[in-house]
Amino acid sequence: MRIVDVVCAEGRTGFYFDDQRAIKAGAGNDGFTYTGEAKTEGFTSIRQAGESISVMLVLEDGQVAFGDCAAVQYSGAGGRDPLFLAKDFIPVIEKEIAPKLIGRELDSFKALADEFDALQVNGKRLHTAIRYGITQSLLDAVAKAKKVTMAEVIKEEYNTGLEVTKRPIFTQSGDDRKNNSDKMIIKGADVMPHALINHVETKLGKDGSILKEYIEWLRDRVIALRTDENYSPIFHIDVYGTIGLAFDQDINKQADYIATLEEAAKPFALRIEGPMDVEDRDKQVEALAALTAEIDRRGINVELVADEWCNTLEDIKLFADKKAGHVVQIKTPDLGGVNNTAEAILYCNEKGIGSYSGGTCNETNRSAEVTTNIAMACGALQVLAKPGMGVDEGFMIVNNEMNRVMALVNRRK
Repeated sequence: MRIVDVVCAEGRTGFYFDDQRAIKAGAGNDGFTYTGEAKTEGFTSIRQAGESISVMLVLEDGQVAFGDCAAVQYSGAGGRDPLFLAKDFIPVIEKEIAPKLIGRELDSFKALADEFDALQVNGKRLHTAIRYGITQSLLDAVAKAKKVTMAEVIKEEYNTGLEVTKRPIFTQSGDDRKNNSDKMIIKGADVMPHALINHVETKLGKDGSILKEYIEWLRDRVIALRTDENYSPIFHIDVYGTIGLAFDQDINKQADYIATLEEAAKPFALRIEGPMDVEDRDKQVEALAALTAEIDRRGINVELVADEWCNTLEDIKLFADKKAGHVVQIKTPDLGGVNNTAEAILYCNEKGIGSYSGGTCNETNRSAEVTTNIAMACGALQVLAKPGMGVDEGFMIVNNEMNRVMALVNRRK
């Protein structure tokens, strides 16, 4: 089966592009948007609609495979590629990539993905969003050529040795952390609520008391609302480095505080994502590894999740090798080709560190479906419900894709 045509279509993502540099510089709030001037190249306003590009591969039998090019919410920040605007990058795909895709035989996803993920134009690698979308479309195309699910293609080509299975789904609340937690409990989310604890004074508390009280509320809320006493979600809280800030980056003080959160969460298990951010990758690895070791030494039953400074496949391998955290978030768009997502999940599993197949609220339903297939095939610890910040939509997309894949795989058995 060969590719006979490539068609691009502009799209919207499930959230927004935000100019992180302008926000950090003190941009004001005005309802759902911000006031002030954009500071990052390419932005025309501090918050603007997220954009995507659907790359559709027309196969010789008339089938159409597709994936979505998409980038993270804070594009153009932290060393990431520039703002991803469809009008700027559709011409790149049509001129530089489409001619290389047309006529290609769809016999191996891995070989094709490795090739296009490494492709250079004028001496530079393609934007991560393009690599992300092109490789999604290639995975879908190979699956259509072989008449199997994308998960089955990954299982076979990466020799995972695993059965394709449903994985726990992690839902994110945004700032509406109480109402959205109710939604998660009603729908039976496996892991919850993210909670967006990104400010010491207003969300964590200078002594950590605000977050502790929220976790106690969450514990009581689950017990009050659950209809099945066996429903026991894992609490996963992203603190964006605020614990380190509140406790002077002191390892022992951070461990002392995290021990109080363990007690607050009982009887539920707890994960803390991004406890500190020391603003340098190697120093972050060192600090997170030290805190992980101290948590383990004390027997504190809390899992730490690596996030800050862990963006690429190379970064993920470094954090896993150094045991910097018990779990690593694999931010799928930042890795470029989805072949790297498969490699990252399998590497973490091999090293005995949890593989969290994450991403961003600013993706699309299609990128969520494709990466969910990969997570199922590779045995990810958990999968982010995405895109968006409304809980219901992202949970629906990821949950329903898992159920479709499982139904098809089981029917073939």
